[in-house]
Amino acid sequence: MARAALRGRLTWQVARVSAVSGETAAVKTITLDMPDWPEHQAGQHLDVRLTAEDGYVAERSYSIASAPGEPVAITVERLDDGEVSPYLTDELRPGDDLELRGPIGGYFVWGPGDGGPLLLLAGGSGIVPLRAILRHRERTGSEVPVRLLYSSRSLDDVIYQGELGRPAAGVEVIHTLTRHQPAGWAGYARRVDAALLGEVAWPAAAMPLAYVCGPTSFVEAASQALVQAGYPPLRVKTERFGATGGT
Repeated sequence: MARAALRGRLTWQVARVSAVSGETAAVKTITLDMPDWPEHQAGQHLDVRLTAEDGYVAERSYSIASAPGEPVAITVERLDDGEVSPYLTDELRPGDDLELRGPIGGYFVWGPGDGGPLLLLAGGSGIVPLRAILRHRERTGSEVPVRLLYSSRSLDDVIYQGELGRPAAGVEVIHTLTRHQPAGWAGYARRVDAALLGEVAWPAAAMPLAYVCGPTSFVEAASQALVQAGYPPLRVKTERFGATGGT
C-alpha cells in the first residue's frame, strides 16, 4: 500500500512476531510484540522494512488492524509480484523479528469524540483500518451507529469473516460479492455505485461521517457518489492503495 504521510521523527524499531493467523487463502494477520510502541489511533498505519542479505531494502506500509490498547497487528494480502507481502504471508513465523516504524497518519482516523453516524465502505483488504475503527468503537463503549458496506470478489475473499458475522450492537454489516456468489446468496452481487449506496448509505441529512478504503478505482467511485448524494466532502475520508480487492 502506498500512502503519503508525515513521518516526523519516527524511528525504526524491532518487533517480535507473537502470532500469525490465516484470514483467507491469500491473507494473514500478524500480531506483534512491541514494548516501545506509542499508542496508535484507529485508522493509522505503519511501515515495514525488510533487508536482504545482500543489503537490498524494501519498505511497504500496512494499515494497523488492531484497536488502540490491543496488541499491534497488521493484516497482509499476498501479492504474487510483491517484494514484501510474500515473505510476510509465507515465511514469517511466531518468534521472528520484524523492523517497523509508526504509527503514521492523522487524517484517516476515528475516535468516539468524532461522532457519527458512521458509514464505512471497504473494498477488498481496505477492510483492515475499518476493522480497527469497529474494534475501537466497541472497546470504548461508543454507541455511535455504524453501517459497513464491504465489497469482495467472493465469500472466500471476505477478510475477518467470522468477526464481521458477529457485529456489535449498533453495527450493521452489509456484503456485496462482485464476481462469485454461493448458492442461495441473498445479499448484493454488484459493484458499489451510486445506486447501491442509495440503498444502504445513511441519508446525507443525518450528517454521517464516511470512511472509504480500498483500491483507487473503488475509492474514487464510492467517494464521488457520496458527495453527489449530498455528503459534505470534508466528511468523506478516503484511503487508497494498489492491492486487488472488491472492485
